[in-house]
Parts: sequence; C-alpha cells; structure tokens
Amino acid sequence: MKIEKIALSRRAVVTGGAGAAFSLAAFNRARAAAPDRVIAILSAYMAEAGARRLPGAVAEKAKQMILDTFAAMISGSQLPPGKVALNFARNSQGEKTATIAASALLCGPVEAALTNGMLAHSDETDDTHPPSQSHPGCSVVPSALATGERFGASGDRFMRAVALGYDVGPRVTETLGKLQYMVATHRSTHSIAGTFGSAAAAGCMAGLSAQQMRWLLSYTAQAASGLASWQRDPQHIEKAYDFGGMPARNGVTAALLVQAGGTGLDDIFAGPDNFLDAFRPMNPSEMLIDKLGDRYEILRTDVKKWTVGAPIQAPLDALLNLIQKNHFAADDVQKVVVRVATDEASIVDNREIPDISLQHLMAVMLVDGTVSFKSAHDLARMKDPAVLKQRAKVELVHDAGLEKLMPKRVGVVEVTLSGGKVLSDRVETVRGTAGNPMTREELIAKARDLIVPVLGAAKFDRLVEKVFALERVKNVTELRPLIQAA
Repeated sequence: MKIEKIALSRRAVVTGGAGAAFSLAAFNRARAAAPDRVIAILSAYMAEAGARRLPGAVAEKAKQMILDTFAAMISGSQLPPGKVALNFARNSQGEKTATIAASALLCGPVEAALTNGMLAHSDETDDTHPPSQSHPGCSVVPSALATGERFGASGDRFMRAVALGYDVGPRVTETLGKLQYMVATHRSTHSIAGTFGSAAAAGCMAGLSAQQMRWLLSYTAQAASGLASWQRDPQHIEKAYDFGGMPARNGVTAALLVQAGGTGLDDIFAGPDNFLDAFRPMNPSEMLIDKLGDRYEILRTDVKKWTVGAPIQAPLDALLNLIQKNHFAADDVQKVVVRVATDEASIVDNREIPDISLQHLMAVMLVDGTVSFKSAHDLARMKDPAVLKQRAKVELVHDAGLEKLMPKRVGVVEVTLSGGKVLSDRVETVRGTAGNPMTREELIAKARDLIVPVLGAAKFDRLVEKVFALERVKNVTELRPLIQAA
C-alpha cells in the first residue's frame, strides 16, 4: 500500500483542533498488508506536521525552548567553542541566506546550521531530554531556523517544525536504549538523536511529502554517527560539534538534498542492512512511533536552571537548600558527600572543564553561595586556592541505587560541619525539569542573564516579544535582527 493512500486515510480521522492526537486507527487495515508500518506512520506524521496545530501547552513549551536555545547560542558566542564556530562561518560565507547568531554574518543554510548548533552547545546552557539521553534544542532549533530562512517559512511553521524535531530525534535513541545503549556500544545518543531530530525539523520547513520523508529518513540513517568519546574532550569544542553542529549540518543537508530531487530507500527500518539491524536497539522498533501526537517529547524536555552539566543540577540545588536553611559558610564545612547515578557520575567526576566538573562547582557554591553563568565558565577559578581548599572536601559517590531511578536525575548531598553535625538533602525534581517546570517568567529571566550582556536589553525585550508571538510572524527572517550583533 502506498504511503500517500495511508496518509490520506489518516487525514480523514484526525481533527484539526488543538490537542488532537495523531490517531493510528486509520492504519489498522494496512497493518497486515504493510510490513513497513513503522516508516509509514512516522513519515506521514512528519509530512503533516507543518500544517498540524499544536496543543496550547506544546506551543508554549516550543516557544520557551526556542528562546532558551537562542540564549544558549548567543551566550555561547563568548566561549571558545562558539569562537571557533564563528571563525568557521567567516570562512564559509558564500550564499547569504541564513542568520549566524551573535554576529553580523550570513551563510548558506548548511553552514548556518552547523555554526549555530555549535554556538548552542558551547557550554551546558542548552536543554536536555533525559528519557532519550539527548540535547534536542541545540541542533533542532538551528536546523529549523536555517531551513526556515531558506524557504521563507512562517513563525507558526517554525514552531511546529521544532516540536516535530523533538518528537522524532528522542524517540530514536529511546528505542536504541538511551544512556545504557551509549555505555554498551560507545555510540553517542546525543549525536544520533540530534541528527534525526534536525532532519525532521528541516524536512518540515522544506515542506517534504510523506514519500520524501521516507527518503529523508534513509539519508539521515546514513548520517547517524557519533562516538561517546566526546566525554574525553577537555575543551568542549569537539563536544559542541558532536551535540549541536554535526547533527544540525547532517539534518539540513539531508533535507535540502531530498528537496532538490534526491531519492533513496523507501524503508530504512526494514529489509537487508537496515538501520535497526546495524544499530541493534535494546527496545522494539514500535517505540519509534509510540504515542505520536499524544505524547509530545518537548513536554518531557528539561530546561537547565543552572548553566552546568545536567548531572550536577540536583546536587547544586541540594547544596543551596542546605546553605539557605542552615546558614553555614565554607569554612564551617568539614566534608561534602555527593551521590548521583553511577553512569551520570562518570560524566562529571573531576572533569577538566569547569561547567561539567561536579567537585569544582560544589566548591564554587560553598565559596560564593551560588553558581552563576560567569563563575561556572571561569577556567582560572579551577586553580584558585580558595576554591581548591573547598574542592578537597568534596567526595563524589557513584550510586548504583540512584542509577536504577534513571532517567530521573536524583542528587543527594550530605554536609558534615566542623562541629560534627551532619546535614543532608535529597533533590528529585530540579526546577526546570519536566516534573518541576519553570514558568515563562523564570525562563525569560534566565535568557535575560545570558543574552543582555551580548546584545543589550532593548534588543532582548523585542526578541522575547517576537518569540512569544510566533503565530503572527510571517517570515522567520524577522528574527534575524533580534539575534544578531551589529
């Protein structure tokens, strides 16, 4: 059965109202005769995303994630990975179609996606999706923006494409097996999820048909790559490429090739040498389409309250709670024991980079009473005697019990004061996580701290107004003057 007929029958039963679920009932008759059920459902869903109204809560979260990613891109321009990415853009100026954030540069969509993707993951400011072990925003938003500018797409379509990218990419690595898969295979779930999510978003902006979406998925499967070796990157520059730049480039390239007439396999998830045979997922392939249009992955995405690695979020919250409740100073502390999940602990255990070193950031919290964007990225403070004195008191425990609770990132902090008194706090839902979400106002406040030092308050205020009124934006190029520097 041809995908066009399946997609047509599905349209007849899907309502256009906000909150309407993507019904699988229309595919029931096709299941017995169609061995390619997964790709039929997924490609049809992707093809119709640009015209499908989002439920109110999903649209609001999409706007918030777009602003949060813009904040990561703009603040990332001041850090070493961002500076490398901007140099790449300066050397790649040809077609002047797409915006490079925090600069006056214009590039082609592929180069812009790569550059903005690296900007967005120049540090640990961008969002995370724990159920899939991925960072969707840092590649999905740059991809949707670059292709949106290429095709003159509306703000409404931009928002829907972003939501689609979050739906597709994370489902791929949830199917593979998320963190456990990365540990077992040494492949990076972050790069794989980003590549599929970016391709879906770019394909939506390009207006690809269901058949073209099948080919897009085949191209994307070929491009899906990435090694967990990013954990050994001492400068975070390659990591910015692995998480943001490479997936965004891959997704936009695949979408533009198909839009230009490229064809490919009709089903990359079935048949000889298919994606699933090659990558050997830990879960059934049905997870690729599980609850599409009913469970929106963007609603399960966490915004980082602290601009640091995700495993450090809960420990910082717990230590701050103890300081605020008990009013002790750094020199009152004899010992700090931090417990996080086993595999998570390995990511942040005494790392060379300040914003992903748990021991260092706990010491900064003891000294300063908080952790700011500036202090989290101050490499010189890793050699500050005052910080090193406190860091020597911090012990990180790789806790197998907390590992069993993943993808919920729980942090337990135990502080022993100099007099022998022991204080402890356990944080299960950090502010900004899906279980304890930030308000719009809190997210705007975070974005203000990151954007205003680079672009100024007046431009930031106009950007916020524009992002939260994306439905009225006729062309996404209207965002350009609000995210670029003079």
